[in-house]
Amino acid sequence: MQEQCIQCFHKQANKLIVKYNLPDRLAKELIFKFNRFCDKHIDNNLSTPEASRYLNKLFQKAANNRDLFRNEKKEYNRLLLGLEEKIRNNIKKSADPFQTALQYALAGNIIDFGPSKAFDVLEVLSSAISKKPAVDHSGILRDELGKAEKVLYLGDNAGEIVLDKLLLETISHPHITFAVRGGNVINDVTLQDAESVGIQHIVRVISNGYDAPSTILEKCSPAFQKVFNEADIVISKGQGNLEGLIHNTHKKIFFLLMVKCNVIAEITGVKEGDAVIFYNQFSKNNQA
Repeated sequence: MQEQCIQCFHKQANKLIVKYNLPDRLAKELIFKFNRFCDKHIDNNLSTPEASRYLNKLFQKAANNRDLFRNEKKEYNRLLLGLEEKIRNNIKKSADPFQTALQYALAGNIIDFGPSKAFDVLEVLSSAISKKPAVDHSGILRDELGKAEKVLYLGDNAGEIVLDKLLLETISHPHITFAVRGGNVINDVTLQDAESVGIQHIVRVISNGYDAPSTILEKCSPAFQKVFNEADIVISKGQGNLEGLIHNTHKKIFFLLMVKCNVIAEITGVKEGDAVIFYNQFSKNNQA
């Protein structure tokens, strides 16, 4: 984990301290515990999602709140549900509904309370159709969807899941499973969040069995691992899922995300603020 990530976590922590009006002594204790955790595990290749999970656990206990962003998740689910029909119509009347639905789903990935920077989802959505991804392997994704028997879609954040739902409708594949987090962490999607926007009426919805803001396979439930292993392709939303799966080259994975920090920009080879549809087998295909 890079030093930039630790600095970002400190900013997140400070926001939570203010949000929950925690006393100075407790705030200092929480920061101390987090720093000690990072120092203790620094030689064990501590991942950013695992550090994020630990930070959230600390604040859940300190604030006596098992869902630190409950209100924000409900707010953004309501906001996007209010826009759902309009966006659905935009997708249907576009020249390429698949590409348009993809770009809306990408735009929705801006709804993230992990990174410390503010965002304006309405502004991002207003330019969603015109903003082309900096890396665009959507053509390969379209082809692979046509060949795949089983598809796994890894959700990321509440709010954006309404746009995931519209993409799932547009794909209209008979065997897609939508996976959510195994517990509350930041504003990441849980079973309750997914069901509140109706994704279960479109596709099968399951939990990955672990409450990190990522997909860390070795920590996920055996049931989820089975679904992952049996999937012909995986559609992975967001930075957290990318961080957990970027080194997995055995599975065909399409990473869909908005790049929100320099660390992920370096990994993906694009600029902060860019959108990416990246196929992890692309270089192999080029060499073949």
